[in-house]
Amino acid sequence: MDFLRAEARRFANTVIWSWQGWAAAWASEKTLRQWTIVNIASAALAFTLELAPAERALILALGLVLLAAELLNTAIEEAVNLVTTDTHPLARKAKDCGSAGVALAAFAGGAAWVVVLAG
Repeated sequence: MDFLRAEARRFANTVIWSWQGWAAAWASEKTLRQWTIVNIASAALAFTLELAPAERALILALGLVLLAAELLNTAIEEAVNLVTTDTHPLARKAKDCGSAGVALAAFAGGAAWVVVLAG
């Protein structure tokens, strides 16, 4: 029973810390708010159109992947800014790679919509 309590506490802490991360990013990152609005619209459209369950799941999952990529990009940017505020090639590379990850996730979501709507 102690094991279950400890695991429940650990899970609760994970939920709390994840929510704190989301709230912190939401407060400071305009792009997260923008992508969230895009994802709400995308999800609404996915439930409005007559899509196969797998198509709908793909659209919804890729939307969540995009939000996850944006959160990871934010984490990279914050960590780099903590280490240095100077312009450095490695800092720029880290930030640019994070941004490229978001762009690829967005492209994947857009490509899925094109394929679903064309099919």
